[in-house]
Amino acid sequence: MNLLRKILFPFAILYGFITSIRNFLFDKGILKSTSFDVPVIAVGNLSVGGTGKTPQIEYLIRLLSDNYRVATLSRGYKRKSEGFVLADSASNAEILGDEPFQFYQKFPNIQVAVDADRTNGITQLLSQKTKPEIILLDDAYQHRKVKAGFYILLTAFDDLYADDFMLPTGNLRESRSGANRANIVVVTKCPKNLSDEKQEEIRLKLELNYSQQIYFTFIDYDDAVYNKEEGIAVSQIELESKLLLAGIAKPKPFFDYLKNENDECLIFPDHHHFSEADLNDIKNKAQNKKIITTEKDYVRLKGSGLISQLYYLPIKSSFINYRQNFDASVLEYVNNSFEK
Repeated sequence: MNLLRKILFPFAILYGFITSIRNFLFDKGILKSTSFDVPVIAVGNLSVGGTGKTPQIEYLIRLLSDNYRVATLSRGYKRKSEGFVLADSASNAEILGDEPFQFYQKFPNIQVAVDADRTNGITQLLSQKTKPEIILLDDAYQHRKVKAGFYILLTAFDDLYADDFMLPTGNLRESRSGANRANIVVVTKCPKNLSDEKQEEIRLKLELNYSQQIYFTFIDYDDAVYNKEEGIAVSQIELESKLLLAGIAKPKPFFDYLKNENDECLIFPDHHHFSEADLNDIKNKAQNKKIITTEKDYVRLKGSGLISQLYYLPIKSSFINYRQNFDASVLEYVNNSFEK
């Protein structure tokens, strides 16, 4: 694969040129971006692959939803529906996509919508009888037809955009200069004990401008696993033989947190829709053992025949330091938006 990616280097140059022209046209107003009268916060990345967008969106929901009517708008990756869909009691992961359905399940006080056309999606949300006061755009950094008021760019600690290259040679969706649109850059999936010296090294490598802020977060795993009826402390099952299952972009940290030498690990593609054959294979491998999966996979599996032995491990995004500064910046943008 590495050799193939190197062979495709000319196509990466061409792709980079095309995306740069597109960004230039949007920057100059030649291609139209639509702005809205409500605060719109876009969360995304420059690269393909997992940078922790879902826990970052959930962090923002917790920060904002007690005081404001919040809506999330996602594309609804791999959903089987089309167009604009507003989540309701009839929704499931196939209709919404796994991550939006997870938002709907966890945060019943917010509106959750999906639409590949973010401009139409926001317009539809604002036409609801109870319209949101804040809209969070999930994975919309390159969706330039909407001009968000605030951009949060994520980059993973072990896969910084500064070390990457354009598709198909690398994993970047657009050139590194796209980071200039960000109000805040969050380096995700850091070690908990990341030193001040290493933080400064990364800060210099990313070459942010004077107006941009940078923060460092880590994935904080819960100390218990859950199903619809109970929670069990991780310490109670750490030595127990179990089946660990993940269909996410980078499952290694999940496995590392739970795995012992007697456990079996099953890996599926990110956003995988489990077939009957998959479910039978999982059941045969698990036998009567507990099946521990990620929260995102759980929302796709909980309607299956595995539910009696299926548990999920919640995660959240936690800041290494300066969390209050991050919160203050987001709230300042929101409050200033209402004052205009």
